Amino acid sequence: MRLATFFLAASLLTAAAPTALDRERLIVHLQLTESLLATELAGLSDAQLKFRPTPTSWSVLDCVEHLAIAEPQYWDGLQKSLKDPIKPEFKSRTTDGEMLWYGIDRTNRQKTGEARVPNSRYSEVKTPLSEFRKLRATMLDFAKTTDEDWRAHNYYGSDSYQWFLMISTHSMRHILQIREIKADPKFPAK
Repeated sequence: MRLATFFLAASLLTAAAPTALDRERLIVHLQLTESLLATELAGLSDAQLKFRPTPTSWSVLDCVEHLAIAEPQYWDGLQKSLKDPIKPEFKSRTTDGEMLWYGIDRTNRQKTGEARVPNSRYSEVKTPLSEFRKLRATMLDFAKTTDEDWRAHNYYGSDSYQWFLMISTHSMRHILQIREIKADPKFPAK
């Protein structure tokens, strides 16, 4: 009886690799948001990159700077969560679908934390986009190769897989914000 209990407990504490479907969904979403961001930025002039619909609004460049600041913070949080002990009893407070919806539902606007506010650190878009893409390559490599059990770790009430999705869907929020900026009637023609 004790031996059976030991093996049951050991099996609950053993990490399971991500499912093939979870891995594929995450990889595709990471690739999609990286590609969409690059597409939205292609050919924009300096005036277009720095245009603000209102004095307190973000510009396209601000959005990209924010991603270059925020994604490394979110990535670090994800990495730390995977080092925490596995909690087989953990149940996420959200679903994968709700996490993905966060990225496309711009009706609920939120202010970012002070540590992620763009502060005009960049005068052009090439550098923050390059930083974004470099980290995205790291994330994609991790998503393709890790055997970590993302579902057995939690971070801010979600499982770590969902937090990984959040990183990508957070990019989608700002891609949509960039589209809103570009759709403003006062957006410079060039």
